[in-house]
Amino acid sequence: MSKVAILTDSNSGITQEEAEQAGIYVFPTPVYINDEVFYEGVDLTTDQFFARQAEGAEIKTSMPVVGDVIDKWESLLEEYDEVVYIPLSSGLSSSCETAIMLAEDYDGKVQVVNNQRISVTMKLSVYDAKKLADAGKSATEIKEILEAMKFESTIYIMVDTLEYLKKGGRITPAAAAIGSLLKIKPVLQIRGEKLDSFAKARTVKQAKQIMMDAIAKDMDEVLHDPTGENTIIAMAHTQNEEEIAKFKAEVEERFPGHDIFVDPLSLVVSSHIGPGALAVTCTKKLTSF
Repeated sequence: MSKVAILTDSNSGITQEEAEQAGIYVFPTPVYINDEVFYEGVDLTTDQFFARQAEGAEIKTSMPVVGDVIDKWESLLEEYDEVVYIPLSSGLSSSCETAIMLAEDYDGKVQVVNNQRISVTMKLSVYDAKKLADAGKSATEIKEILEAMKFESTIYIMVDTLEYLKKGGRITPAAAAIGSLLKIKPVLQIRGEKLDSFAKARTVKQAKQIMMDAIAKDMDEVLHDPTGENTIIAMAHTQNEEEIAKFKAEVEERFPGHDIFVDPLSLVVSSHIGPGALAVTCTKKLTSF
């Protein structure tokens, strides 16, 4: 039986401490603040990030350095027979495509998973990969199983401010000005490789209702699990602890029986949407393999 290492990046929301406990490995994502490089979860906390964002610092995110990726693969292959690498969705970063190209030199010993996940849904994929490795699956088998499930997950995010979408060029300044004037709370959707506009709400209450209705519909029509028995609901936020706690209680009331966990959204997502966001996700459980 092959000994398989599971490697991801910090866009999964998995901390270095959680990774050590779970027996997996996490690359910290580089974040450039006024051209100075920091690493998510290593020398840059979420609170420090949002403090610098609020100051108006110029923030850019980047994929892990290619040399660091190769060094990590080489290091892991000294201890393991194979590596499964689960980077950020190919639709949101070039990290995945670059890694797939680099892996071609490793004769199948490094398998890069392109299952187009981020944040809490990516975290679930990583833990699924670890379960599969522990069950004796090869790196190739793990990649195939995870990629077959890539559309069995959705994320809905309510954005509290349009300022950062405007800065990133995702909406025009005119649309941002009108949206701010009307106090619009956009709801974005991530399913597969795209981050798309899903709906516009006038209040946080309405946005929450839209997202819960969308999750219920996806359980039925996308995951084919109308009872939610084989669905994991997870939640995330950007520097919005108080509101996410309230929202979690509402989601638990709407979908009883779910053990819901909450994480901060990764700094890559946070750089585009700013503070105050709320997110809810649904993902099909890995039930048999």
